[in-house]
Amino acid sequence: MTTSSGTPPVLDDSVRVEGGVVRILDRRAFPERVEWVTAHDAEEVAAAIATMVTQSSGPLFAAYAGMEITALQVAGLELGAAHNRMRIAGHTLETARPTNNHPREAVHGVLGAIAPAVDTAELVALAIEAARAGALSYRARSHRLGAETVALLPDGARILTHCWMDTYLIELVRAGRLAGKRFDWVATETRPYLQGARLTAHTLAELGEHVTLITDGMGAAALAPGSRIGPIDALVTAADRVSLDGSVVNKVGTLGLAVAASAFDVPFYALVQAPDAEAPTAADIVVEERDPSEVLHTLGRRTASSLLTDAWYPAFDVTPARFVTKIVTDRGAFDPARIGEAYAAAGMHGAGMLEPEAAR
Repeated sequence: MTTSSGTPPVLDDSVRVEGGVVRILDRRAFPERVEWVTAHDAEEVAAAIATMVTQSSGPLFAAYAGMEITALQVAGLELGAAHNRMRIAGHTLETARPTNNHPREAVHGVLGAIAPAVDTAELVALAIEAARAGALSYRARSHRLGAETVALLPDGARILTHCWMDTYLIELVRAGRLAGKRFDWVATETRPYLQGARLTAHTLAELGEHVTLITDGMGAAALAPGSRIGPIDALVTAADRVSLDGSVVNKVGTLGLAVAASAFDVPFYALVQAPDAEAPTAADIVVEERDPSEVLHTLGRRTASSLLTDAWYPAFDVTPARFVTKIVTDRGAFDPARIGEAYAAAGMHGAGMLEPEAAR
């Protein structure tokens, strides 16, 4: 699906490998400015992830791209040195942010693919193939996830969303169109980076969807019966991580919306490709705490009183399973309390990503 101009949404192609470097759309400036950050090695890609040049699904595509250019850069090394450099690059990428699991999945996929290489030339070829195939697989699985979500939503549903769902959101809209369904959207602004106001709302508008922007503090009021903007038919967000006990880790603010949705009998659907096999409970997931000064600023401008020195910025929060209606994956929609059991029965792989149906 394209925009009214016939082109895909800008954020649908925000990480590119060009001429041996990685170009990453700077989401901190978009859509006011379309600027690209150039990363020459895995360390610079990791720095871009850590400083919020890209987020949501962006770190996954960036990690794949970082592994691809690292493979190009080790072409002249002997096999052992090439493997070592790939491992170092992978560690740098997967630890750029502690909560977002996408880079780890990308890194493990590429490192697993190059393990049988008998020489450096084969290592390079296998790494590039795995990085490109992994990114394509993520998009395909996101579309299936979108279709599973669409099946839960009635035509014309008014959906409240929080933060930027990235590929999931774009593929959900595409899947909805294929199913003959249109939705009405309500998006939170999502402080302090305003991803909802700048990325979510912009992309939905690009796609021809109707979207209403609200501040972060308006979510419960929007969900309440009799709301002027209501009724809200569903709360739908992505999940950065889901533990095997059904806890949902997502952008801070999700918990409050989920509690309000539960209080007002509005279903909450959390979207993730698979739960994290290495996180039995939410306590096993590190919740990133960012520089508190980011709360005192908005998009680089000081918005808090100059007298204030203390702030707190957990980038994510944890929503217990009891406040989640369904966890939606590309394998279907699951009751949160049974997500771990269901995926264990299906066969868990690696860091929590299940192989696509076609690959089994």
